[in-house]
Amino acid sequence: MSADAQPEVIVRPVRDVDAEALGRVHAQCWHETYDHLISKAALERVSPRRMAELWTHWASQGDDFKMSAALVDGEIVGFVGSGPARDKDSPAFRELYFIYLLHEWHSTGLGQKLFDAAVEKDEPLYLWVAEDNPRAHRFYTRNGFHLDGATHTEPFLGETLTEVRFVRP
Repeated sequence: MSADAQPEVIVRPVRDVDAEALGRVHAQCWHETYDHLISKAALERVSPRRMAELWTHWASQGDDFKMSAALVDGEIVGFVGSGPARDKDSPAFRELYFIYLLHEWHSTGLGQKLFDAAVEKDEPLYLWVAEDNPRAHRFYTRNGFHLDGATHTEPFLGETLTEVRFVRP
């Protein structure tokens, strides 16, 4: 293999056997994403094992849910999930629940591939994102979303996190 060989990158639906790897990546992404918003003590309580248990449930929710993983050379480096709206006052029928990608894979186009795997082109949907996450805000704006003025404060790891709502009509 040559020194300039490109890694094999694929995005595919999440499988039950991915739970452990997804838990590990999920925990690492939370550390990378929220370290400036949540205390170090709270983040230290994030357990890859607990996250893997959650993924065991999320991976098998049914056809209305789209859960995909991004793999580079066979290793999971990110994930995305969407499904039916969870809010009573939802501005769309579908919600993007989460999209996380390990920091080293930011700005590679892999986040866009994950997004495209979770939503249909021009599909109306909404999402909640940390108020202080400018990188994510730019990503969603590039994908046709705009802030609709809604905010809420959520419990997060025993602390609170303020989120803003983006909508794509």
